[in-house]
Amino acid sequence: MKKNEKIVVTIEDIGVGGEGIGKVDGYTLFVKDAVIGDTVEAVITKAKKNYGYAKMLAVLEASPDRVERRCPVARQCGGCQIQELDYAAQLAFKTKKVFGNLERIGGFEPAFLKSVMEPIRGMEHPFHYRNKAQFPIGTDKNGKIVTGFYAGRTHQIIPNMECALGVEVNREILEAIVAFMEEKNVSAYDETTGQGLVRHVLIRYGFTTNEIMVCLVINGEKLPGAEVLVERLTKIAGMTSITISINRENTNVIMGKEIRTLWGQGYITDYIGDVKYQISPLSFFQVNPMQTEVLYGLALEYASLEGNETVWDLYCGIGTISLFLAQKAKKVYGVEIIPQAIDDARQNAKINGIENAEFFVGKAEEILPEYYAQYEREHGVKAYADVIVVDPPRKGCNETLLATMTEMRPERIVYVSCDSATLARDLKYLCENGYELKKVTPVDQFPMTVHVETVCLLSKLNADHHIEIELNLDELDLTDVEKKATYEEIKAYVFENTGLKVSNLYIAQVKQKYGIIERENYNKPKSADARQPKCPADKENAIKEALQYFGMISIESK
Repeated sequence: MKKNEKIVVTIEDIGVGGEGIGKVDGYTLFVKDAVIGDTVEAVITKAKKNYGYAKMLAVLEASPDRVERRCPVARQCGGCQIQELDYAAQLAFKTKKVFGNLERIGGFEPAFLKSVMEPIRGMEHPFHYRNKAQFPIGTDKNGKIVTGFYAGRTHQIIPNMECALGVEVNREILEAIVAFMEEKNVSAYDETTGQGLVRHVLIRYGFTTNEIMVCLVINGEKLPGAEVLVERLTKIAGMTSITISINRENTNVIMGKEIRTLWGQGYITDYIGDVKYQISPLSFFQVNPMQTEVLYGLALEYASLEGNETVWDLYCGIGTISLFLAQKAKKVYGVEIIPQAIDDARQNAKINGIENAEFFVGKAEEILPEYYAQYEREHGVKAYADVIVVDPPRKGCNETLLATMTEMRPERIVYVSCDSATLARDLKYLCENGYELKKVTPVDQFPMTVHVETVCLLSKLNADHHIEIELNLDELDLTDVEKKATYEEIKAYVFENTGLKVSNLYIAQVKQKYGIIERENYNKPKSADARQPKCPADKENAIKEALQYFGMISIESK
């Protein structure tokens, strides 16, 4: 395949960025805007040895699952990757994605997965579900102030005040802000020059309380004429909090560290089930409250609490799951690295009258092992948990954390995941260290996107029903101890994301380059004169990305 070559391809799958994936004579192509089942004409825009990218020219035969997009700028905007795929087909794709990762990366047999997987929990109305939106502010080529969302993988603003996933009041708020800026000559921020004042507008909405928060992120210390804007915004029903966030850094991070209240209070409140939460501009709070209740309901169901349990909630955020669990547990310990989130968690416990929840600031992979070791020193016995709930970021759990979790021997582990690939990796570790996977339920937290949440229940194996054997360390292959992902997992990740096939030898070479010790027979030829093929640059970069993804090297590694 060559660049600018026209081809006809049938789309069989969806990539991590929402691109349609098809093959022509075994050559993998990623085609933007194509959906599963489409047969399209496309032109190749970038051609690698084993895969390429193509631009769709025409749909020759539309997929039976192709639908009319709800949003007129869906193709340009990077937010809804699969809006033109029927919702039932979206759910099927996400189920297949979770199933495939658990099989390929986790090593679980298909028959077993079919026995433990529950049907995906989707939405009855999969639009206008987001309670949070961050709109960049800029200018078009004519100098007119615009707001909307960035085009995929760019910082080009696609004008749009009526996102199909956001709440309808967003448009009224944005129109008021843009009109104010034009009338008062308040400038929009320019990323290329670092000049201009207003960078972003953050809007949060309480689905139960109808409370609204507006936070303007500014490149300065104050907002000129702020009282005029406040007067206009407070006329909108539900307005509760108006703040500014000061961010003068040349960075892609949206929010600044300092928040100043212009009007009202510095937070809004909302509910998940019967639990009330206080949400500040910097708070992490699930963006889909309806599905969050489904997600946390499953976590609570899987925890099977009867009132006497000690529970650890790792990566607890503002205490969303912790407080859910505390309603039925004897004691809940929450761990989160962000101090402000823990402040919010403690406040949320207070406003709900919950006294059996305690929160710690720090990395889960540090706090839990330290607590475990200290407890044994002070009490002479090992710390114990009845249930551990873990809801990590996309990179999954650190192996040190997983090891401590298994050493604490909880009866049940409830794993809530936003990335089924790292979930599969971590489940493999847990199931090799004394646990059995009992239930898996995907939850569609983000309709119209490729993302999917998953809730899993693991149960401690009954030691009486298993045989213990003693192994000499010399008999063990220490490669499995040294790494966090297997060669097959790395191969699978590389192929899924790039279409490249890489060998064990190439992976070993890259691992050695970044200081990951390997067995000699992988890295050295059998004779001193033997020559080994060197890993090509494109495959090295792909393997490096995989190693970063699995947490084996840092993002900063060069």
